[in-house]
Amino acid sequence: MSAPIRILIVDDHPMVAEGIRALLETFDDLEVVGTLQDGQEAIDRAADLAPDVVLLDLNMPRLNGLSATEILRERHPDIAVLILSMHDAPEYVATALRHGAAGYCLKDQPTEEIRRAIDVVHGGGRYLCPGAESALEPSGDGSEPLTSREQTILLHLAQGRSNKEVAHALDISVRTVETHRKNLKRKLGISSTAGLTRYALEHGVLQGTGLLP
Repeated sequence: MSAPIRILIVDDHPMVAEGIRALLETFDDLEVVGTLQDGQEAIDRAADLAPDVVLLDLNMPRLNGLSATEILRERHPDIAVLILSMHDAPEYVATALRHGAAGYCLKDQPTEEIRRAIDVVHGGGRYLCPGAESALEPSGDGSEPLTSREQTILLHLAQGRSNKEVAHALDISVRTVETHRKNLKRKLGISSTAGLTRYALEHGVLQGTGLLP
């Protein structure tokens, strides 16, 4: 038999977290490795708890679900993040996906549907709760929005910093910077670092940094 899927539940309402835990523990092939109360705890404990899937609420103290998702994906790319929220508006779903979430599920979904969401994201797929498909519709100009982290990376690159310098400044790995650089080029349709710098100049990315008047 294969090893059970390791689940970490992060929700600032202990009763909700324990309720979800009780539901998931009815499945023999799921193992809940912990329940935490905010995004910062998830970041701090991810390495030692080693979950396969993190079930993450959006609205939490200290560090919200969106920021936690972005950092988790950056530091632990093998961990799939499934947002488990009560918000069903398409803009919530779209924003979560842009920040790196592999799926979005509503808390009031039946247990079997939450289980299906876990299976999908653990298998490398993308899960959207029923009715959320509109969140994947492309924007009118065909562009794919940059995440806040990608905007930060773009700012550093536009200042002429190397991958190593950016990695040191943001306390991330050089490989992570390289991945962000590739994603920036893909999203913006730009093939060179000079092109990224030109884009930053043309779109006011450097305004307010002291590098431009």
